[in-house]
This record gives sequence, C-alpha cells and structure tokens, in this order.
Amino acid sequence: MCKTIYSILFFFCISILQAQNFDINTLRKININRNESLDPAFKLVTNTAVTISIATPVALYAVGLINNDSLVKKQAIFIGETFLVNAVITTILKDVVKRQRPYETYPEIQKEATGGGYSFPSGHTSTAFATATSLSMAVPKWYVIAPSFAWATAVGYSRMHLGVHYPTDVFAGALVGSGSAYLTYKINKWMAKKRTPKDFQSTKQ
Repeated sequence: MCKTIYSILFFFCISILQAQNFDINTLRKININRNESLDPAFKLVTNTAVTISIATPVALYAVGLINNDSLVKKQAIFIGETFLVNAVITTILKDVVKRQRPYETYPEIQKEATGGGYSFPSGHTSTAFATATSLSMAVPKWYVIAPSFAWATAVGYSRMHLGVHYPTDVFAGALVGSGSAYLTYKINKWMAKKRTPKDFQSTKQ
C-alpha cells in the first residue's frame, strides 16, 4: 500500500516538474528570443485589455439609450456583469494559488510591462477573453467574433512576450474569462426563470 502511495506521489511530482519545465522553456523561447522592435506594439496591445473591456459595455449601453433599444442595453449590462464576475474569480484564484511572476523566479526573463500581484491566472488575458466571449454571445456575428478573439489572443500573447506571465497563466486566464461569460449567462437565465412566475402573477392581478 505504501509503495503504491509513494509511486503515485513520485509520478505526480515528476508530472508537475515536467509541466513547469515546459512552461518556463516555452516562455524563454517567446520572451528571450523575441523581436524587441515589437515591444512597443505589444505594450500597446496589453494596455488595451482593461480599457476596451470597460469601454465596450459603456459604449453599447450609450447606443441603447440613444436608440431607445432595450435589447442593446441588456447586452451591454451582460458584458458589464461578465467583467465583474471575471474580476472576482480571477482575484480569488490569484490569492489562492499565489504563484510568483516568472521574472521573480527566473532572472533571465525580461520584464517589459507592469505586472502587480500574483501570476496565476493572467488577469489581462481573463479580462480580454471575458469581454470577447460575452460580446460574441451578445452579438453572435462573425465580424464581431473573429476580431474579438483575435484581440483577446493578442493580449494573452503580449503578456508572455513582455515576460510577465507563464503560458499556463495565459491559458488559464483564457479559460477563466470565457467561463465567466458562460457563468454570467447561466446566472442571468436562472434569475430570469425565478422572476417569471411573480411577473406573470402581477400581470394577472
């Protein structure tokens, strides 16, 4: 029994080690061997994550107000709610995992952007993917979906190019961001179902 437990622990430790090796080796290839002339462009991309994520629901809601379109206003609120849900989940995960930034552990990684707090998951990536996914769900058109996810992917890559996140941070950020949109959608659907019977009764009276 003890041998089995030790074997499982041994293989578990080896798996973690291999995953960490893959993580840092991939980051080294991206960050150390990067084209430094692209640094300004990727800094610009990385800085759009929060700006676009806040501007999108605000602008969409303004359009809804101007056109007196309740559907557009609901879409804007959904995107804004997703932004908040994602922020909460990302913050909790960062505080639970408490992973150090790659440049703190590996001095050869060159930090070219701000990166406060813990590393896992990538907050910029989760924010960008939360916006891209919720916008795509609200407006399911190819000309919205394609540029939205292209932008979110560019934000994720920029975090590795600039040396502030591991590949697994970025991958997890993309999952958290997209998952936040689906979670927000499900919560809204559940709340709508709970409200329906009361609304129906009030209209009958």
